[in-house]
Amino acid sequence: MHLVRFSHFQPNPLYESVVEGVELFHNADCDAIMAIGGGSAIDVAKCIKLFNNMDHSRNYLEQTITPNDIPFLAMPTTAGTGSEATRYAVIYYEGAKQSVTDNSCIPSVVLMDNSVLKTLPDYQKKSTMLDALCHAIESYWSVNSTDESKAYSREAIYLVLANMDGYLNNEDTGNEGMLMAANTAGKAINITQTTAGHAMCYKVTSLFGCAHGHAAALCVRKLFPWMITHTERCIDPRGRAYLEKTLDGMAEAMGCDKVTDAARKFEDIFNRLEMAVPVATEKEFTILNSSVNPIRLKNHPVLLDEETIDQLYHDILREAKQ
Repeated sequence: MHLVRFSHFQPNPLYESVVEGVELFHNADCDAIMAIGGGSAIDVAKCIKLFNNMDHSRNYLEQTITPNDIPFLAMPTTAGTGSEATRYAVIYYEGAKQSVTDNSCIPSVVLMDNSVLKTLPDYQKKSTMLDALCHAIESYWSVNSTDESKAYSREAIYLVLANMDGYLNNEDTGNEGMLMAANTAGKAINITQTTAGHAMCYKVTSLFGCAHGHAAALCVRKLFPWMITHTERCIDPRGRAYLEKTLDGMAEAMGCDKVTDAARKFEDIFNRLEMAVPVATEKEFTILNSSVNPIRLKNHPVLLDEETIDQLYHDILREAKQ
């Protein structure tokens, strides 16, 4: 067996890197794909797989995806994105985030080895764990939630909270449990997609250079308590009472008696991890406000208008002194 290695990509990978990967796949006459790495590595591999049988003379993002059966194995080396369990890949084209979606990009085989987490820097361990927790929480309250997705979300939340200490202490059992938490949360968002927390976090990542999970947690920590006090703006077709019951279920999943306690628990986790809160200028707030993907807001159960998004960003980030 001959292996061809491709690693010419970066975190938040670029479309151009995927094009290079597709060319290598063809020129080296490859017949299978193995992705070993975090979410960016797996997402690049997914796109190489999906773009492989398209017209190589045209922009792949402008073409219709045709599923293929190229064997695809993934081995996640971070416990956060859950990309190995989803039909979604995220890449960037001309500075804008692009979501590439098809069921045929879900890896047919997933290997999980807790030893790969041993050498992760602390910041990456914390950020990826927060990403998994945000996935589980956002999936739970998504308008697309089902009984199956909520079961995955509850299990993922339990696994994150139960394994957090061991994971942060780099213990084998904690690392193994967090890999399972991320994978289970991935199965949840594969059904529901993410919501406003992720819609609002992507530009935070690119503007301030923080990891994706860090940015998602920055947003969810303020979005969560805001939602609790604004359920009258419910847009979930199942109604306000259903949303409030869902939020109560979230509290139970997080081991809390009240949903306000659950929101506070999330904030406490964020603070305990000593994650930085970036400082934004008014110009940056304007950029952030215009960056939110309205499609993902449709998945969110509480209406967010432009004024609310601006208020939330000012709450999420520290404001630069004039």
